[in-house]
Amino acid sequence: MESDQDGVAQHEDSPLSHVTRSEVEPRRAAASRNGNRVDKPRIEAAVREILAAVGEDPDREGLQDTPARVARMYAEMFAGLHQDPRAHLRRLFTQKYDEMVLVKDIHFESMCEHHLMPFIGKAHVAYLPQGKVVGLSKIARVIEVLARRPQVQEKMTEDVADLLMNELDARGVGVILEAMHTCMSIRGVRKTDSVTTTSAMRGTFRTNASTRSELLALVYGGR
Repeated sequence: MESDQDGVAQHEDSPLSHVTRSEVEPRRAAASRNGNRVDKPRIEAAVREILAAVGEDPDREGLQDTPARVARMYAEMFAGLHQDPRAHLRRLFTQKYDEMVLVKDIHFESMCEHHLMPFIGKAHVAYLPQGKVVGLSKIARVIEVLARRPQVQEKMTEDVADLLMNELDARGVGVILEAMHTCMSIRGVRKTDSVTTTSAMRGTFRTNASTRSELLALVYGGR
């Protein structure tokens, strides 16, 4: 067994040995020039190793293109690592409105960092403006960026709340996420109907029970 310069252990007959450094390095350089910070060739090599490790033949017809597909999937699923969600909140509009703004049922897909398996759900996001409002679609775009990262649901919930609280200069922000985690529905305990709910309250939503109750009623009142 030996290690390549990236610290990846290789057997002489390892699938990684089929991907030579002369093949990988030019592709990495091209990706860098294009501003792509996801090392797809390295992902492809790792996927080939995983397929071999579970007893598969990565060179058989049905699996030949699988490493490239998986690399493209990870680049898409983790795109938020290389995006700044604040970019969607830079334009605010002056508006005399001081009641709650709530965007419900924002669908999202994210990836649990513990098993690299998806959790899929919806976000409910509310804020109390302080003289300025943001375009409603921008809240959904913030969710999209923050979701496309490896993380736990608890962290995503707090990240959304803290970002909106700071960037909108809001009097309060309330965030509720509901999600189904495939890491506990298709493996392990295999509880397919379980839903995880997390919340983060900031400002008035945290200090004022009636405001918090109003949010919960608007989100869950019709259920």
